[in-house]
Amino acid sequence: MRLTVHVDGGARGNPGPAAVGVAIYDEDGALIDETGQTIGHATNNVAEYRAMMLGVERAKAIGGDDLDLVGDSELIVRQVKGEWRVKDAGLKPLHAELRRMLAEFPSWSIRHVRREQNTEADRLVNEALDAARS
Repeated sequence: MRLTVHVDGGARGNPGPAAVGVAIYDEDGALIDETGQTIGHATNNVAEYRAMMLGVERAKAIGGDDLDLVGDSELIVRQVKGEWRVKDAGLKPLHAELRRMLAEFPSWSIRHVRREQNTEADRLVNEALDAARS
């Protein structure tokens, strides 16, 4: 089953309180799963990786075998594609784990979009952070 997985991560303060958002769509474009979760204290980039990992995990649980990963972090997308090296020591284990997770899928792709094209995942991040402050 082909799934489109929109992900976003963010930290208020960078580093600061952080959260991830995942919105998963089926082949017809219908939203079939979404979540927003806090992840404690982290940087934006760590949150972006954690969001991608959560999206892959949830897509696998749904039965996806062909993933179209969508994120608004150009850094993370280019690192996962292998276009940019992972220099930050804190991101290296996250990158390695995400690549290991993706190796379990017969087919996957990843692409960068502007924030305006990732509104659902962004909303989920902000809702999780707002709820944690309350």
